[in-house]
Amino acid sequence: MNTQRLREQGGIEGVENYFLPNFCNVRMVFAVVVIAELLAFIITLLSPGVIDDPWGNLGLISMLVQWIALASAALLCVTRSLLSRMSNSAAALASYLLVLLVTVVVSEMAFWLMIESTLFPALTSDDHPVFLLRNLTISTVVAAVILRHLYIQFQWRQRLQSEARARIQALQARIRPHFLFNSMNTIASLTRSDPGAAETAIEDLSDLFRASLSVTSEQATLGDELDLARRYLGIEKLRLGERLVVDWQLDDLPMDAQLPPLVLQPLLENAIYHGIEPLPQGGTIRVSGDRVGDLVEITVTNPVPEAAAGSRQQGNRIAQENIHQRLAIAFGARAGLQSEAGPGGYRVSIRFPQVAVV
Repeated sequence: MNTQRLREQGGIEGVENYFLPNFCNVRMVFAVVVIAELLAFIITLLSPGVIDDPWGNLGLISMLVQWIALASAALLCVTRSLLSRMSNSAAALASYLLVLLVTVVVSEMAFWLMIESTLFPALTSDDHPVFLLRNLTISTVVAAVILRHLYIQFQWRQRLQSEARARIQALQARIRPHFLFNSMNTIASLTRSDPGAAETAIEDLSDLFRASLSVTSEQATLGDELDLARRYLGIEKLRLGERLVVDWQLDDLPMDAQLPPLVLQPLLENAIYHGIEPLPQGGTIRVSGDRVGDLVEITVTNPVPEAAAGSRQQGNRIAQENIHQRLAIAFGARAGLQSEAGPGGYRVSIRFPQVAVV
């Protein structure tokens, strides 16, 4: 599993115990530039003489702030491997001191360049302590606020990861008792009439429980998820017979794409429990997939009875919210789940970025 690539694409953040983001990432550098420019704008508004030459002041202050911000980001990028081996408290203190060191070095260089320049005739060496102290004060406050914000974000991500793991473990521990009992009864009835089918059902049930109880991986491939889904539907087909029809429309999907485990099987379980079982004549579950840019979208559609039981609908919402939150934690805002009920039945779609196993 290429976890580093997932992190760079905004995926599984918070898996590591290091609270600082990756300042080597292009998007993080862009964020640093934007935040530095906003800070420069605020400093310009608070500076004396801003009315006389606002754009000139903004340009000079922006240059100084951007130098400090980008140099600090570069230093934190270079020292990332070293800082990540420290405790979070030590890493925070070391990062803080590195930013202040960069502020001193850049301020010194900027001041003596201004002294040598003819653009600042009123500037003398007597202004050096004030200039340096002012920059250090601003950097001290801003760096403390940003590092505190990053640490709070890190704690929030860790909490989300813990909740996600708890949900996965709860999902892994939950296979509806009625499904287990019905499957065992179906297998028992087949042992004499069709031993081969009974053996296949036992193997599928074994694989389903093995996947459900496994805690060795936080990511699965789309191919594995579809294989597990087919085994689950195979067991249900033995029980429901002609009442259950499955229409697979999954051409041209990347089977090596990654997604959280046990995402498809609960959706199919809901489709049977909420749609097929209550209908005397049964119905067709349609599983379709498509690629939209670099996103993979899978849709499960099932018929629904005219009056669905309230408890079943509540269970449907709980399972879908579980899957939605796990996708959001794994891939961020680019992944999600949508559902709708219409004349064609009940439809639920999941989407997630295509991240191949390397």
